[in-house]
Amino acid sequence: MALQWLRFILASLFMLAGLITLFAATLGLFRFHYVLDRIHVAAKCDTFGVLLTFASLMVILGLQAASLKLLLIIVLIWLANPVAGHLIAYMEALTNPRLKDNCEVIPYDPD
Repeated sequence: MALQWLRFILASLFMLAGLITLFAATLGLFRFHYVLDRIHVAAKCDTFGVLLTFASLMVILGLQAASLKLLLIIVLIWLANPVAGHLIAYMEALTNPRLKDNCEVIPYDPD
């Protein structure tokens, strides 16, 4: 009985922390004005928020096949989301002619 309460409390803390992180990411997407700031928030906070939320689901499920599937989803998101955000930010840095007006990013010039 005590183990079930411990799992419930741990899962609740993970879920609450994940939802707070996702809320902060959503707020950051609306509050930041420049696209690179928005991409940074989306890549970092969304990845961490999904990690915490799925970790709470894994704690609730216990050691089952579904929790291993959630772990694989976490690994996929952990790898794919920052890479996709980096590629979008890289394209913004290459194609924005007014980049120096908004930030201190030095665009890569292959020539």
